[in-house]
Amino acid sequence: MRRLAIWCGCLLTLVLVQPALAHDFWLQPDAFWVAPGTETSMTLQVGHGAERQRSAIPLGRITRFVAMAPSGATIDLRPSLGLGGAEADGAFGLQAPGVHVLALETDVRARSHLSADRFNAYLKEEGLTPALEQRALAGRLNAAASERYGRVAKAIVQVGDPGTGAQVTQAVGLSLEIVPEVNPYADPRPATLPVRVLFEGAPLAGALVKLTDLDHDEAPLAMHRTDVAGRASFLMPEGGRWRLNVVWTKPLAPGDDADFQTVFSSLTFGFPTATLRAGTPKADPHRSPGTPR
Repeated sequence: MRRLAIWCGCLLTLVLVQPALAHDFWLQPDAFWVAPGTETSMTLQVGHGAERQRSAIPLGRITRFVAMAPSGATIDLRPSLGLGGAEADGAFGLQAPGVHVLALETDVRARSHLSADRFNAYLKEEGLTPALEQRALAGRLNAAASERYGRVAKAIVQVGDPGTGAQVTQAVGLSLEIVPEVNPYADPRPATLPVRVLFEGAPLAGALVKLTDLDHDEAPLAMHRTDVAGRASFLMPEGGRWRLNVVWTKPLAPGDDADFQTVFSSLTFGFPTATLRAGTPKADPHRSPGTPR
């Protein structure tokens, strides 16, 4: 009941900014834990709840799709993409046992244009306070706004038995990146999931990071703002499939073809359903899971 109340409260706010949430984008492997050499299908997903769907992004906009192997080697997965397939957007097979980090990046050629009210609501919902302040200083809070944007996504895939997974805690060079500070697949599993958020390679303070249960994705289950070191921390889920996501934007120079340039970033991970029941994060007696800090 507590979880249902959180979802309902968040949904009331989310309905006000549906156009922005359509930007939610992530890698969805059929399974996050696979046997070595097993071909695993994947889809590219956008939206949330009833609005969730396969992404229609064209191949020409995807500039990078790789897997970082346990050895540190980079595997080019872009040739494995088959966007718009009947059941999937591609399939990959990873040979080396251990944790692999999949990373996908698009260009920033996508465009959006929103009325003043809708753009301001979107900035508030995504925690983009500096952009709101910039609009206020420029006297443009009542003006429509445009942005060009791109998307980046990571997924953590365990091949074979769990190992150390050191590369999980290392950045892969995305323009906006969520970097776990622990391996969620470690044995024993950590009690918390601390992350760093990097924007253009530097720690990003004040960004709103959201944790969403992908099997019940109408609204985030928990939200935290990054501190001055770009860090935020969540309770580690007990099972299921999960997404962390964050958005950041920067103003563009006057005369540019848009007002802001924005990046939408996600990190997905999950646990084997055969041995672990799909669950929720462990209860925290000190806060409501849906309350930002």
